[in-house]
Amino acid sequence: MSSNEPSRVITQRVACDWRAAYALAADPARLPDWASGLADGALTRDGDRWLATTPGGRAVLRFAPVNELGVLDHWVAPEGVPEVYVPFRVIGVAPGACELQFTLLRQPHMDDAAFAHDAEWIARDLRALQALLEASAD
Repeated sequence: MSSNEPSRVITQRVACDWRAAYALAADPARLPDWASGLADGALTRDGDRWLATTPGGRAVLRFAPVNELGVLDHWVAPEGVPEVYVPFRVIGVAPGACELQFTLLRQPHMDDAAFAHDAEWIARDLRALQALLEASAD
């Protein structure tokens, strides 16, 4: 990727404590509950990585270590494609409220339509995570 490729930060406010949001979102086994772009079904653990079936085929996933900072960064390696770094954060914004911040880094092979499609898909997944988190908080 060149340094000139744009990125887009996609955010979603959630009525949920950031620590609770982090705990759920950091659990790879919960990805199929909200991340339709990353996991079509159950993930399988393979050492320090996870194997997933995505809409685009099989992929290997790695996740940032559990931390106290809300960092949910991960790396996705679809079959036959170089690994992609995915910055993702949960940030506390007020008592009982947080913001999910997902940075979509445009890949060199993406045209404008593919980049917009991925951004829409991520926004939809973040809304699904919001609904799951807010239902869990009740």
